[in-house]
Amino acid sequence: MKKPFLHALTAALYIVFIVSIMSSLSSFMPKEDNIFMPIVMLSLFVLSAAVMGFLFLSEPLQLFLENQKKEAATFFIKTVGFFACFLIIFLVLIFLI
Repeated sequence: MKKPFLHALTAALYIVFIVSIMSSLSSFMPKEDNIFMPIVMLSLFVLSAAVMGFLFLSEPLQLFLENQKKEAATFFIKTVGFFACFLIIFLVLIFLI
């Protein structure tokens, strides 16, 4: 994927996917506290950090290492900008509904 829009869209869809799974599985979770919930949550946090790091930084880092510093910065800024637009659209939809 060489388009910042697709990277940002994939990140947004990943978040929607994770939240959907967590919401649908919440009824199956035990009500009592146990050791497994913190383990699962920390593991999910690490997985999400890796996925988001890949989506936001892989292409800019590759461009940077190829000595295309301006293109790397532009790609990263566009990716973050598109993601911010998705967030703003989501927030507007939440407050309108």
